[in-house]
Amino acid sequence: MKFTILIVDDERNIRDGLAEAFGMEGYETVVASDGQEGMKILDERYIDLVITDLKMAKVSGTELLQHVKRQWQNIPVIIITAHGDISEAVQAMQFGALDFITKPLDLDHLLKLTKNALEFRELSIKNQELREEIEAQQRISSIIGKSPAMRKIFDLVRKVAPTKANVLVTGESGVGKELIADAIHNLSPRRDKPLVKVHCAALAESLLESELFGHEKGAFTGAQTKKRGRFELADSGSLFLDEIGEINQNVQIKILRVLQEKKFERVGGESTIEVDVRIIAATNKDLKQEISEGRFREDLYYRLNVVNIEVPPLRERREDIPLLATTFLQEFSQENGKEIEGFEPRARQALYAYDWPGNVRELRNCIESAIVMASGRFVAMEDLPPGPRSTQEKREIHIPAFSSLDEAEKILIAETLAITGGNKTKTAEILKIGRKTLYQKIEEYGIDVLDRQGSTKVQEPRS
Repeated sequence: MKFTILIVDDERNIRDGLAEAFGMEGYETVVASDGQEGMKILDERYIDLVITDLKMAKVSGTELLQHVKRQWQNIPVIIITAHGDISEAVQAMQFGALDFITKPLDLDHLLKLTKNALEFRELSIKNQELREEIEAQQRISSIIGKSPAMRKIFDLVRKVAPTKANVLVTGESGVGKELIADAIHNLSPRRDKPLVKVHCAALAESLLESELFGHEKGAFTGAQTKKRGRFELADSGSLFLDEIGEINQNVQIKILRVLQEKKFERVGGESTIEVDVRIIAATNKDLKQEISEGRFREDLYYRLNVVNIEVPPLRERREDIPLLATTFLQEFSQENGKEIEGFEPRARQALYAYDWPGNVRELRNCIESAIVMASGRFVAMEDLPPGPRSTQEKREIHIPAFSSLDEAEKILIAETLAITGGNKTKTAEILKIGRKTLYQKIEEYGIDVLDRQGSTKVQEPRS
């Protein structure tokens, strides 16, 4: 990386001499004759370090320093000062200067200060990037999963969130579609504005239009006061429409108009209301099938489905079950004042083997119930609800069609290890291979064997 240094001094021989010296060290330099010119350069160019004289005509080095610290906290500033102005240089450091050097200049010392300052600059940038990454991760942390399918969803959420595109989230009930909507909003430029949620299936058809678009006083029987709708409440923010496939044709037409024209009228009203709303819709229905059967408008579908995020059911990403179960265990243990450390092997195997028709929602409820029932340090098989408890240990292992031989073998080994609670001897017996062969395959495919919490991880194969 080539750093750019701004040198500001009203003595031409000093600034030109420094520019030449820094150029010989591999730095790019730009010079200014006073603070005012320096400010202009800072506004126009990317600068990594400012080296400025303290006393100059027009705008002083102190004023330039204060300008830098107001606008660009991470740009370090080194002050050049005469011997008699050291007290002012110390004051400049209180304003945020990184260091100062006195005239006549010791070039070796200045080069050392410069090296330290640029290292400080790099560290500041990395720390800022780390803070931003942590903040972004916190905004998406409600979505839990390490499977390849969920990693793809994380990547897609991060890509689509900063845009204005409407998003359609699809998947079975309980997979976490609302959490995806939360993450998209929280990572978007609209995150400081409202995320308004409407569960369309929970509202009667006669109420849904009024709920979405509001109504005027007297618009219908019982409308005793004016009411703002969810579109108005979500202005400049996001609107989450859950179970969008349940809305009737009349409401579909009004939503389509808002998407096309960004305006609507309240029920019983004549005044047109303009809004800027991003829609994140969700459904567990096949909307293309609904379109073919005349229940959903095709034009609305394409307006909503600018980006589609399909969330797979939990049974298709079993490697996420241990992480989800452990997360819920920690949450409900704390909530119930219990010190439960994990799952007994048989309970862990049952959780992994069960198909979870209710998906993440069912798993969450299962763990909450198990924590309430548990009396020891670990959740036992007997603490689980009937569904996962009744799962047979010998279950069918699902290998996706058209998998390669290596992929099929990797899945078979990983799932058998999960079923046996990480017991390699038993796994080798079930698969009818030697333990040495099993160890080699585990290493080859990068399979991390079940830990105490029951997480089985399949990493990228080792080269």
